Amino acid sequence: MAFTRATGKHRGPSRLARRGAGVAGVATIATAGVIGTLASPALAADTEQPSVEDTGLTQVITEESLAQRVDAQAAAQEKEAYEAAARARAAAEAKRKAEARAKEIRAAKERAAREAERKRLASFQLPVSGSYVSTGYKTGGSLWSSGSHTGIDFHAAYGTTVVSVGSGTVVEAGWGGAYGNNIVIRMNDGTYTQYGHLSAIQVSVGQKVTPGERIGISGSSGNSTGPHLHFEARTGADYGTDINPLSYLRSRGVDV
Repeated sequence: MAFTRATGKHRGPSRLARRGAGVAGVATIATAGVIGTLASPALAADTEQPSVEDTGLTQVITEESLAQRVDAQAAAQEKEAYEAAARARAAAEAKRKAEARAKEIRAAKERAAREAERKRLASFQLPVSGSYVSTGYKTGGSLWSSGSHTGIDFHAAYGTTVVSVGSGTVVEAGWGGAYGNNIVIRMNDGTYTQYGHLSAIQVSVGQKVTPGERIGISGSSGNSTGPHLHFEARTGADYGTDINPLSYLRSRGVDV
């Protein structure tokens, strides 16, 4: 038996048409902010309501929300990366400054050490630590072949350490006649110093010495009446070129 399909204005809308109309209606109502609750009863009766899944709105909203979350996450990661890079740059700069400062400090210490050493090498001191002058310069008497004392005597018990008064080079180290065991040093400033009546000599000719460096031990060798150190300051290496040892030492900052 054949069925005749209804046509014309009395033809009912197809399911597809009804669904399309329903989608449009839901979209319109969603735009107005009133979904479902204010829908016309007639519309509800006449039109088959599509599910939310049928409208496609849920999918759009979900995709938009996901996109927003992805964007927010990307922005957060970008910010974190930027801040991490900034921290790294700050740390590198702080390290560079610290290294530069440490280098400056080391350089300053090295300069200070060099300057201190330069001053030390240019300094003068007593040939016997803590001693005093027991016989002065040019003191007269028969004890000296020239008729007077050509140097000064420092009090020193037998075996006392004798040091160089300054920086220089040993030009004589041995027996010196009336001076007994003696040492003569050409100082770096061109003058000479002599150390006599030693019991032992502990340097050799040509040796470089510095202020306070041990060169011998006091005694009473040569023309001597007892242990002491005979000290002379000279303009030359030989006997007869003596100058006032007290003035010599004091002019070089030695308290004597």
